[in-house]
Amino acid sequence: MTSNKPNMAGLTAAEAHKLQEKYGKNELTQGKKQNFFSKALHIICEPMFLLLIVAAIIYFILGEPRDGAIMLVFVICIISIDIIQEWKTDKTLNALKDLSAPHITVIRDCKEQTIASADLVPGDLMMIYEGIKIPADGIVVKCSDLCVDESSLTGEAEGVWKLPTENAEPTTDYWRRDYCYAGTLVTQGTATVCVDKIGAVTEYGKIGANVTAAPDEDTPLQKQTGSLVKLCAGIAAVLFALVGLFTWFNIPDHAIGDRLIESILSGITLAMAMIPEEFPVILTVFLSMGAWRLAKKQSLVRKLPSVETLGAVSVLCVDKTGTITMNQMTVQDVWALDGDNHTLCETMGLGCETDAYDPMEKAMLSHCDNLGISKEHLFSGELVSEYAFTNELKMMGHVWRRNGELVIAAKGSPERILTICNMSNEKRKIAERKIMEMSKEGLRVIAVATAKPQSEAEIPAQITDCTLTLCGLIGLADPPRESVKADIAVCNKAGIRVVMITGDNGITASSIAKKIGMPNSDHIITGDMLSEMSDEELREEVKDVSIFSRVVPEHKMRIVKAFKENGEIVAMTGDGVNDASALKYADIGIAMGKRGSEVSREAADLILMDDNFTTIVETVKDGRRIYDNIRKAVGYVFTIHIPIAFASLLAPMLGIAPTALLLLPLHVVLLELLIDPTCSIVLERQPAEMDIMERKPRDPKEKLLTATILFKSVLQGLVIFAASFGAYYTILDGNAAGAPTARAMGLTIIMLSNLFLVQVNSSDHDLAAQSIKRLVKDKVMWAVNFGTLAMLGVILYSPLNAFLKLAPLSAPMFFTAVGIAAVAVFWYEIVKLIKKLRKK
Repeated sequence: MTSNKPNMAGLTAAEAHKLQEKYGKNELTQGKKQNFFSKALHIICEPMFLLLIVAAIIYFILGEPRDGAIMLVFVICIISIDIIQEWKTDKTLNALKDLSAPHITVIRDCKEQTIASADLVPGDLMMIYEGIKIPADGIVVKCSDLCVDESSLTGEAEGVWKLPTENAEPTTDYWRRDYCYAGTLVTQGTATVCVDKIGAVTEYGKIGANVTAAPDEDTPLQKQTGSLVKLCAGIAAVLFALVGLFTWFNIPDHAIGDRLIESILSGITLAMAMIPEEFPVILTVFLSMGAWRLAKKQSLVRKLPSVETLGAVSVLCVDKTGTITMNQMTVQDVWALDGDNHTLCETMGLGCETDAYDPMEKAMLSHCDNLGISKEHLFSGELVSEYAFTNELKMMGHVWRRNGELVIAAKGSPERILTICNMSNEKRKIAERKIMEMSKEGLRVIAVATAKPQSEAEIPAQITDCTLTLCGLIGLADPPRESVKADIAVCNKAGIRVVMITGDNGITASSIAKKIGMPNSDHIITGDMLSEMSDEELREEVKDVSIFSRVVPEHKMRIVKAFKENGEIVAMTGDGVNDASALKYADIGIAMGKRGSEVSREAADLILMDDNFTTIVETVKDGRRIYDNIRKAVGYVFTIHIPIAFASLLAPMLGIAPTALLLLPLHVVLLELLIDPTCSIVLERQPAEMDIMERKPRDPKEKLLTATILFKSVLQGLVIFAASFGAYYTILDGNAAGAPTARAMGLTIIMLSNLFLVQVNSSDHDLAAQSIKRLVKDKVMWAVNFGTLAMLGVILYSPLNAFLKLAPLSAPMFFTAVGIAAVAVFWYEIVKLIKKLRKK
């Protein structure tokens, strides 16, 4: 696509816009968009709505077009609520998708900018570095130690070292060394790459062109709710037949056609009451809205089911640096073996990268600068060779030619540096004592050593072959974040074990752990110890170990596996390329948004936008709140459907005429208009309960609808049924002419009970007054409450009451209904109070 030499100032915004119009987005496949009509059709085909439409048609057949028309208006209202709710959910999910999209740094308008990878265009100059998954094909303009893993394209596991295009020799090979390919991974170095091909025309895009997307599978939670709906639909079908038969035998005086239609209508009323079609809506809305609320709190959910899993987390494995600590390293202590601190610091600086990105190296160079040892002075010589840092070696070094002599400057873990230092036993003991002393103060200790080879021939090929002289020790500190101590206390109360996994010294990690109040802070397993342990031994050890020190990323996978095999639900933080497998294996993988690699973010379920431990704790709390609210909503749906179902079931058994029933299909639809917003909007907004982080993590195997929740829901539902049906039956007193008044009384009690039920069931532990107090400033809650009362006023005291076969209630009757509804619901407050007193 591009062949000219790139302009190093990058494209302008206008040029990028034109190129995007020409070439489109940098995406392999465009997502299929479901149109409005297919969404609407999907909702209409739900069993509940099919029943409603059948009921409306029957009204028309009965010669009651007015009732049929009202029924259809209500049906359209409910379908509209569901479509709007689904549209809102889609909008939320698309916004989350945009947030979690991979990003890349480019040069545009002469400055570096971060854009979504999808917005890359040919001619863009993209900046790539270690951990980045390359998002487009492009020519390497300039690079520094760039190594790319191209195994996803070529199948060859060995990394490919790249060259700038001006240094590359002509080749007939298909895979070029001066070219980077989309979908490959930067394992080392940095580069500026001029984008050549995007989207489906990249090499990666050509391979993936014929690969179809895997079908979406339901989550365990979706399967649970789906089976609940099917079970209720089965029960509804059986009761539909029974109620139809009862009604048939109750009205032998009717004509056969009327008798059949009346029987079907009675059965439909019950079937409508029995199918809790709100369950799938609850699940989708609560999880997507929950994810959206978390995104506002700097915690981006990439996989919706993980919102539910968050509430069950029992072990939280976190990195020390940047998560528990502030990731602001400073040199706190300097100790020279021969007392010459200036030479020690100069050697330390020579051991750093000239273009330092590591926080410790930045702190060291900053310390040198404060001592008057500038970068210009340090790096004015010739860099002859270098010993690269690896996780296995835990040390590195540079060989410089300065003022005509060769100098090896090495630094790294004291344990490893001391093994290649030539020193007396006495000096070794002094150094080891100082290491212990500095570590106990919570400092990260780095040893600095040097050597002066006589010629280049004497420079060892490996750092391990060097014989060095110890210069001294550098103590660096990265203080804990201020809020961490309180967060650890919250986790301890919540039954969540916080485990620190760090590449740092165990004593340093232990010192930090003591400062922040972590339990078992003196029990440490090092990476070397871990390497020697069998999986069985590790499973035993992790039961009471909270600190893993000097670990390499490969160890993290084993630690996570050991916890999982012990039955724990594990959340794991990570930021590097090598952390990806551990993040994937954990129940909840948490990637760092600021310092994390693109690969770790792709493997994670959750991205922490601010790399802050407090955000993890808040996210777990919100995960518990969301799951709590899903349960409350499911319990509420059962409760509120019971009075509707039992009224429809009992009336034919008592010989009540079909025209005098408490609830006609019309009224069930009216109640659905209340139930849908209550369970999908009101209960989703409920704040976390006061004791939510004082409970132990829930058992992930526990069903969504437990026997306790079902018993409570059935009991509450039966009391509301007894109150509403009892009031209706008393006023009816066998006289069908009084049905509108009796019906109005029963319906008013159900509607007011619905209003009170939300307040009472907002919390399983806190009293309704406390729940109301927490939501006193919530405008949506006030709108729903006043909306319910306004709706009640309209159906009782406007001309609409005649259409709905209701009669206006007198003031004494209305206030009696309020009193009955309050008693029918608020009795559960006494149960809560008794539970509280027992706890105390």
